[in-house]
Amino acid sequence: MAISMTHLFVTIMLLAAHTAFAETNMLQDLCVADLKGTKVNGYSCKDPSQVTPEDFFYAGLANAANTANTSMGSAVTAGNVEKIPGLNMMGTSMSRIDYAPGGLNPPHLHPRASEAIFVLEGSLFVGFLTTSGKLISKHLNKGEVFAFPRALLHFQQNPNKTPASVIAAFDSQNPGTQSVGPSLFGANPPIPDDLLAKAFSVSTNEIQNIKGKFQPKK
Repeated sequence: MAISMTHLFVTIMLLAAHTAFAETNMLQDLCVADLKGTKVNGYSCKDPSQVTPEDFFYAGLANAANTANTSMGSAVTAGNVEKIPGLNMMGTSMSRIDYAPGGLNPPHLHPRASEAIFVLEGSLFVGFLTTSGKLISKHLNKGEVFAFPRALLHFQQNPNKTPASVIAAFDSQNPGTQSVGPSLFGANPPIPDDLLAKAFSVSTNEIQNIKGKFQPKK
């Protein structure tokens, strides 16, 4: 009898989980984001009668971005729901990343998405860190693909004397990005110096010097 009740309980839980998962799927053909509407974990749907082809179109990834005015020598052009309202509820987005010679897309993570990059031009050194601290890295050439798991620290570096670029795909309409340096040393309000000094085993003077590189100039 106990076994039968256990089987019944497991069956009910599996059915409930399946139903809950099914209800997270779209219940209509499309849900174009109303970018001016209320935002509650995403965007509300635009009136279907007002939907146009432009809601699903974006030309922003066609051309390389200017990397000359960035400190790291890289520039990210996002193609997320805020640029393509038709992506709302689709769970996907794209970006273009351009790298100057020697450019770096510094260690960062995407809290809401895994990422796969396709090398358009040039070659790169890329990698990510597992939670056990193992570095998974690879040198990539034009036409090759590399994937970064969700929410793990990763980077891309162009160690060459010629520019490079990639197209990145995400399994989220709005992946989010958190960069290590600005997050830790440019936080507002600031993280206490003594806390960071202890975490990195350096002096508070060294922390203050690093913070000066990330905090806005007064």
